[in-house]
Amino acid sequence: MTRLTLALDTMGGDFGPRVAVPAALQVLASNVQLHLLLVGNPDALSPLLAKADPVLLARLQVIPAESVIACDAKPSQAIRASRGTSMRIALELINDGKVQGCVSAGNTGALMGLAKLLIKPLEGIERPALMTVIPNQLRSKTVVLDLGANIECDSTMLVQFAVMGAAMAEEVVGIAQPRVALLNIGEEETKGLDHIRAAAAILKNTPTINYIGYLEGNDLLTGKTDVMICDGFVGNVTLKTMEGVVRVFLSLLKSSKDGGKQTWWLKLLSRWLQAWVVKRFGHLNPDQYNGACLLGLRSTVIKSHGAANLHAFAAAIEQAVQAVQRQVPERIAARLEAILPKSD
Repeated sequence: MTRLTLALDTMGGDFGPRVAVPAALQVLASNVQLHLLLVGNPDALSPLLAKADPVLLARLQVIPAESVIACDAKPSQAIRASRGTSMRIALELINDGKVQGCVSAGNTGALMGLAKLLIKPLEGIERPALMTVIPNQLRSKTVVLDLGANIECDSTMLVQFAVMGAAMAEEVVGIAQPRVALLNIGEEETKGLDHIRAAAAILKNTPTINYIGYLEGNDLLTGKTDVMICDGFVGNVTLKTMEGVVRVFLSLLKSSKDGGKQTWWLKLLSRWLQAWVVKRFGHLNPDQYNGACLLGLRSTVIKSHGAANLHAFAAAIEQAVQAVQRQVPERIAARLEAILPKSD
C-alpha cells in the first residue's frame, strides 16, 4: 500500500479540534504515506493549521461540516438528525471511496448506529463490537470486546464476538491458537447469567475456538487469556475502572505535593523509583492504547475516548492506520466465513 487516506471527525469528543488537529499533524509527520481529511468547521480548524509545516499541509484537506453530534445526544435522535454532521460526513467518505477508514471521539451510540447503517456489518455479524488490544503483565497483549457498543448481548452475539476476537488475536496480533475466555463473576461453570452460560456451551463445542472457560475481572491484565469476551456494559465499566487505577498509580510519583524539604538521598531515591515504575508499568498507560476498533464492519472505524488528549488521539489515528494496513476487516471476514457456520 503506497497511499493511505483516513477521515477524522475533528469536532467530536470533549476537546474537538484543539486535540484532533495537533494529533493529526503529529501522525502525519511520522508517516509519509498517510493523507488525512479533516472533517469539521473550517473556521475552527484554520487557526490551528495556520502555522503548520507546508509539507504536512500538502497531505491534508479540510472537509467542511455544518454541525456536530453532541456527546450527550440520544443515539436514535442523533442518527435521524445526522445529515451534515462531522461524524456522518467522515463515515460517508468511506462509502464514497475517498478514504479507507475514519476516527471519531464523538458519541459512541451514534457512531455505532451510523456505522452499521452506512458501512454495514460483515456477513454473519448482527452488531459490531468495540474492541481494543491492551498490554498485560506478561508483556504480551489481550484482545478485549465488547467495550460499550452493545449494552445488552445474547449468547449468539457473545459467540460472534469470540470469533472476531480470536481472528483479531491470530491474524493481526500474531498469537497462534489464541486462548478465549468469557468475563464472569466466577470461574465455576454454574456461575453467571443465562446468556453467558449459553455462550460458554456453544464455545465449548466449537473446535476452531480455543475456549478456556470463565475468568474474573482481576485477570484482565494477568495474561491468562489472549481474548476476553463480555457485553458492552460490563466491558466499558471494567476498562474504565482499570484505566483509572493505572492513571492514579502512574501519577503517584510524578511530584511531591507535601511542600516539605527532602534530603538529597530522598530526592535521588524518589527519581530512581519513578523511573523504575515508568519503565516497569509505563506500557499500561491508557494513552498508549487509546482507540477502540468497531470490529465486524466492512471498513475500519476507530472510536477514540471522548476525553483523549493529544497523544491519546494520535494513538487512535495510528491504530486506524495499522487496521487498514493489516486489512483487519478482510481478515475477519475470511475467518467468519470459515468458523461461524460451524459454530451455528
